[in-house]
Amino acid sequence: MSPNPTLNPSLNHVRPWRNIYRRKSRQINVGGVLIGGDAPIAVQTMTNTLTTDVAGTVAQVQAAADAGADLVRISVPDAASSKALKEIIAESPVPIIADIHFHYMRGIEAAEAGAACLRINPGNIGNEVRVKEVIKAARDHDCAIRIGVNAGSLEKHLLEKYGEPCPDAMVESGLAHIRILEDNDFHNFKISVKASDVFMSGAAYQGLAEATDAPIHLGITEAGGLVSGTIKSAIGLGNLLWMGIGDTIRVSLSADPVEEVKVGFEILKSLGLRHRGVNIISCPSCARQGFDVIKTVESLENRLAHIRTPLSLSIIGCVVNGPGEALMTDIGFTGGGAGSGMVYLMGKQSHKLGNNELVDHIVEQVEKRAAEIVSGP
Repeated sequence: MSPNPTLNPSLNHVRPWRNIYRRKSRQINVGGVLIGGDAPIAVQTMTNTLTTDVAGTVAQVQAAADAGADLVRISVPDAASSKALKEIIAESPVPIIADIHFHYMRGIEAAEAGAACLRINPGNIGNEVRVKEVIKAARDHDCAIRIGVNAGSLEKHLLEKYGEPCPDAMVESGLAHIRILEDNDFHNFKISVKASDVFMSGAAYQGLAEATDAPIHLGITEAGGLVSGTIKSAIGLGNLLWMGIGDTIRVSLSADPVEEVKVGFEILKSLGLRHRGVNIISCPSCARQGFDVIKTVESLENRLAHIRTPLSLSIIGCVVNGPGEALMTDIGFTGGGAGSGMVYLMGKQSHKLGNNELVDHIVEQVEKRAAEIVSGP
């Protein structure tokens, strides 16, 4: 991205303490999106519209894709939803995962409709004959499968064995479902072991990671609203990702699916695992600020949402930390008082700028820098 190694998060040979050594998982293909191996960690979300509302669901899928979602999951609870799913897939800009529970025919119909992946729990879609039919449909239509184990819906015999939902029960459930697929010679699958409890999820995922080389989908299920769910997910997913566990993630929020995608990318960006869009480094502001930092950052986030090229921007209210932060970002602005501040480009002082021109000028500089990065030297 930049000739200055301090500006490029990917040049970790100069900062070995930044390295994350990802668990070696085998790689699968989900509608053209590679999952596992050395592929980028995929970000997904789930629609919350009625699937039978084709226009509304397609619009939500498109919004999620525009925000950067690699995959989108859609619930398929009945035959009418299966019929609508085919229309949605035809218009979707990203591969669609069909969320299947209880009725095995929904899985078959989703595979036939062109779903890239089926999210199923083999233990709750019927007897072995029906499971085999779903697996055959997935194989015949080049459809992957995600085994979705959830602490809130563990099998009765496991709850009797362990007394309550726990990491060991979740891992045992997941491995049993893996055997079902592998016994039927199906290997194009990934797996998750979700709980709403951060500790339980963390322990279950660590146990799963040690027991299989299957790609792992991370999530803290039912995490909560936008603020509480973001914090819980950042802690739960962030710790696992830091340990190198995870090949795809979903942040489960009681909020707009676009927010899930944004939070997912921010988690990955904070760990240097994905680089998309502008990474804004800004101070919380205080009495030293030379301009209104909070309003400025809010405006810049909105104005720069269309930028997909990875680059860094520092917006600091005063000269205490501002110059130092600006040295490590592509573009920076540090408030200096008297109605103006200093613009930094590529870590070097460039020119003074009036606070009243700040937002428009920084947007212009970011767009210019993004174009330079795309076009190359």
